[in-house]
Amino acid sequence: MSAYKDEDPRVTRIKRSIRVVPDFPKPGIMFQDITTLLLDPQAFKDTVDMFVERYKDKNISVVAARAGEDRNPTLEFPITESLAGIEARGFIFGPPIALATGAKFVPLRKPKKLPGEVISEEYILEYGRDCLQMHVGAVKAGERALVVDDLIATGGTLCAAMNLLERVGAHVVECACVIELPDLKGRERLNGKPLYVLVESH
Repeated sequence: MSAYKDEDPRVTRIKRSIRVVPDFPKPGIMFQDITTLLLDPQAFKDTVDMFVERYKDKNISVVAARAGEDRNPTLEFPITESLAGIEARGFIFGPPIALATGAKFVPLRKPKKLPGEVISEEYILEYGRDCLQMHVGAVKAGERALVVDDLIATGGTLCAAMNLLERVGAHVVECACVIELPDLKGRERLNGKPLYVLVESH
């Protein structure tokens, strides 16, 4: 499901506030820069509010997001998917959504970033392998989890995040992203898991 298809007027402000930077960080990439969204307090508030309105009555107990960014040099777009509380840009949206919905925030991070005992999920990218980690005990079996990120491109990292949460017995209710790059067909890799996005970019 996508908010822009519902013609919510807030989507226009959000989309206009996202700057597209050509050829960053390398030629051929159209970088989706959400730092300009953060400079617009109303657009930032609208973004968080739209997610909160969708999830406030869904009994979400965990909001998770991934830490770090993945970029595939063979693609024309940056890959910056994050899951359930992702550091870097996903971390910007996850905590306020968690606070407003009464859920806890769980960061999913790259190796050697979390100080306690961790559970790991390796995943394959077009250019190699990567790994997400989560603290053991951060998520309990039966908890309802929302995975949040700023952007979905190929969907590989979102899948890894969902696998990590489901391995400990959590139920991933949905994935939520600010931006979707539909040309990269990341939605198709989510094995039918619902995905909610606010804007799409081509």
